[in-house]
Amino acid sequence: MQFESYVDQRSQWPGEGRHVLAYYDDETIVVYQAFRPAIADEALALGRFGPSFRRSRMSWIKPNFLWMMFRSGWATKVGQERVLAVWLSRAFFERLLVAAVPAIFDPAAGRTQEQWAKAVADSDVRLQWDPDHGPRGEPLVRRALQLGLRRRALAEYADGEILRVEDMTPLVIEQRAHTRKPYAELRTPRERIYVPADPAVRQTLGLDAW
Repeated sequence: MQFESYVDQRSQWPGEGRHVLAYYDDETIVVYQAFRPAIADEALALGRFGPSFRRSRMSWIKPNFLWMMFRSGWATKVGQERVLAVWLSRAFFERLLVAAVPAIFDPAAGRTQEQWAKAVADSDVRLQWDPDHGPRGEPLVRRALQLGLRRRALAEYADGEILRVEDMTPLVIEQRAHTRKPYAELRTPRERIYVPADPAVRQTLGLDAW
């Protein structure tokens, strides 16, 4: 994984709108999750999630590193002391995007509230847009994507689609010492705007142009 100056990257990111910031290449994309040590150690040993990972409830993945840092408190929150980077194929990630249903009803999406509620109940992938966050957890105008996986989608993710798992915790611990303004020494994974290949998916997600 490549890391770059946060300050340099920030100057290249949009300041507002719905965008998927992610670490990716032509074939793969990275998502992040944070766990208690037992789950993380098991995943690192197996290269996928083991029996300690709960498959009976929704599990959220985040392609944006700083959103994960906000959620886990830079790996200081109980049960989120270990941050994992999970490599997925872009093909699988885009299948998740195709299946995703927004967590919040939007009348502008062209369906009734009843239709949306049924879609939410039937879907295995939940889509949620939240405020993105800066290094100290400050909310930003820009929105960040996270996907909630359950049932079949979660089983595919946990048991078959993971290409690689990396423990990000040492980096997180090292870099959280640099989360004071002006962030001159802070380095984060090299993230760029990710644009889904299918225009229909881009429209469904409500992505802003970039």
